[in-house]
Amino acid sequence: MKTLFRGAVAAVALVSMSGVAHAQTNERHYAGIIPIVNIPYTSTNPSGLALLGLEVGLLAGVGTRYTAEADAPSNTTTATPTVTVAFNLSGTVTKDCSFYAGNNANATNIDFGVIGVRTGNNENVNDAFDMVGPAEAEIESLTAGCNFNNTVSLAKTNGIQGMVNTAPGGYDTNEFQANIPYEVDAAWTGVAQNAVTTGSPQSLSVATNQGSNSIGQGAWRSAMQIDINAPVAPLALVAGTYQDTLTLTLSAI
Repeated sequence: MKTLFRGAVAAVALVSMSGVAHAQTNERHYAGIIPIVNIPYTSTNPSGLALLGLEVGLLAGVGTRYTAEADAPSNTTTATPTVTVAFNLSGTVTKDCSFYAGNNANATNIDFGVIGVRTGNNENVNDAFDMVGPAEAEIESLTAGCNFNNTVSLAKTNGIQGMVNTAPGGYDTNEFQANIPYEVDAAWTGVAQNAVTTGSPQSLSVATNQGSNSIGQGAWRSAMQIDINAPVAPLALVAGTYQDTLTLTLSAI
C-alpha cells in the first residue's frame, strides 16, 4: 500500500499559538488491508480493544501506523495580552511667602523728617503748633506674594495711638497731644482665599481708629503698594520724636 501521504513531499507545519489556549498534538492513525477478505481499513485515534487489535496486527505484519505528538511546557502564569501599569508621581513644594523690602535695614526706616507745625508768631492762637498738613509715605515692592492660602495682615505696635512721643514732658491735654494717629492702605493683585480664578485688585486698610486688620488670600504674586497717611491731628503737637512700628505679615496657612 502507498504511504498515507499521497503527495511526493510531506510538509509538516509547526504552529505556535502564543497566548492562545490550544490542544497539543497527539495523533495516532492506522491503515491497512484485512487479510483473506482483502478489505481496506483506516482507524484514527482508536482506543481500548480497537487500539490493542491494531497494534497486534502490526506485530503480525498487517497494516501501518502514523503517530504525531507535540508537547511544550505551559506558561508559568496566566497570559496577559494587555498590561497596564500606573506610575504614581509625587513631589513636594514648600509653602513660602515673599516680600522684597530692600537690601538693608535702612530701606524699612520710614522717616517723615520734620513734621511741620505752625510756628509763626502771627498765627492765631487756635492754630499755633498745629500740624501744617498730613504726613504721608508711599512704599512699593515689585515682588510680593505667597504660594498657598495665606493671611495678609497689617498691625500698628502702638495701636490706635499711632506714632507716639514717649518723652513729651508736661502739656495741657485740652490743647496738645503727644501722638499722631495714622491710616494705612495696602493694594496688590490676588484672589480670595480658596478661590481658583484670575487675579483682581485686592486691598487691606487699617483706619486711624484701628490697631490692625487682616484678609485671607489664595496664592498670589504681584507688586504691592502701601500708603501711610497721618491726617492733621485735632490738637497741637508737643515737641519731640514720634515713633511707631507698622508690621506687614504674609503668612501661609
